[in-house]
Amino acid sequence: MNEERMLKILKGPHISEKATVVADGNGQYVFRVVKDATKPEIKEAVEKLFEVSVVSVRTLNQKGKVKRTARGVGKRSDIKKAYVRLADGQEIDFLGAE
Repeated sequence: MNEERMLKILKGPHISEKATVVADGNGQYVFRVVKDATKPEIKEAVEKLFEVSVVSVRTLNQKGKVKRTARGVGKRSDIKKAYVRLADGQEIDFLGAE
């Protein structure tokens, strides 16, 4: 996989209450990824960018919710999320504090 594609696959970490619980309990991290990303591509991108060893990758397509506002009905964007499990003893520090 070329360098440019690898940098575009991961959009960023997905921060939510569930993502925090999963990270603390199972050593998993949740990322938002592009719609056409495959599991091998996600694994390679995480390993290269964060210099960690990935054990498994699970993906899901989350449909956007329909929301009502004063101006009518709107829809949130669909997103694809990847749950990435790291090898024991490894972690990703998103804050960059050392």
